[in-house]
Amino acid sequence: MTVTYLEAHEPPEARGLARDHVALLAATPHGLTHHRFTELPSLLLPGDVLLINTSATLPAAVSTVDGMAVHFSTELPDGSWVVEPRHYQGGAGVLHLKGDVSVLLKEPYSEGRLWVATVSTADVPGYLMRHGKPIRYSYVDADWPLSYYQTVFGQVPGSAEMPSASRPFTADLVTQLVSMGIVLAPLTLHTGVASAEAHERPYPERFDIPDATVRLVNEARAAGQRIIAVGTTAVRAIETVAQKGLRRGWTSLVVTPETGVRLVDGLITGFHEPKASHLLMLEAIAGKPLLDEIYREAVQEGYLFHEFGDLNLILRR
Repeated sequence: MTVTYLEAHEPPEARGLARDHVALLAATPHGLTHHRFTELPSLLLPGDVLLINTSATLPAAVSTVDGMAVHFSTELPDGSWVVEPRHYQGGAGVLHLKGDVSVLLKEPYSEGRLWVATVSTADVPGYLMRHGKPIRYSYVDADWPLSYYQTVFGQVPGSAEMPSASRPFTADLVTQLVSMGIVLAPLTLHTGVASAEAHERPYPERFDIPDATVRLVNEARAAGQRIIAVGTTAVRAIETVAQKGLRRGWTSLVVTPETGVRLVDGLITGFHEPKASHLLMLEAIAGKPLLDEIYREAVQEGYLFHEFGDLNLILRR
């Protein structure tokens, strides 16, 4: 897929918009339609189940004492971490961070970017809350406070990057949804640092799906109601239950057109750059012809990409 897209360089609040006033491109069995995110309730049905990610964003970027940035991605089952020393050209060794913490780079996790590391503090989230700041990529023009990277659903700190599909939801919008009979089913998946690099192996992300959410999903499926994931993180988590039988721990599942999806009928997501692996998941849900149609329309109509951008509702045809 080759597209020339517009990037969101700042949060919508900096553009004079409320969080829930970003644009929403809906792809439903009736075609493509254009909305504000505040119109989401009109596109859903009573009994629809929205899978929401309760992971909160950590300030996961920390500087070394000599000014290099280290991004903390994912805690591994053995207590080590996957980290990204930005623009690092060296080999295994120790990096000294601000706040008197050191990171021992043990072995590459992916060529040229990610490392498996041991951190000298056992409380990495606490350390990051004291000394870190939100990860900011080059397309975002300025630093923004951590509050701009949190969602209304965030309760459990752990994500290196914001579960951004949830960002436009507000307390008022959630109240509207619940009052019309939309079911909110929580789960947690802590996101790592994403990359568009080709052939980078997927890394495990920690997740937990409450038994109550599994029951809600099973009851909705039995009743013929729709399961709509809010974000690709929610898809990865719930499809791990369906395809691997796991409800918590670490998931390495990669949803592709080959694996397909078993539980998800729809998805609320942002717009992803052409090389992003998330597009394979979207293709598994929407099919390639519809996905291509969505992105042609989004580019033509000037929708904004990335975490501060516009949203896409996909309901399977």
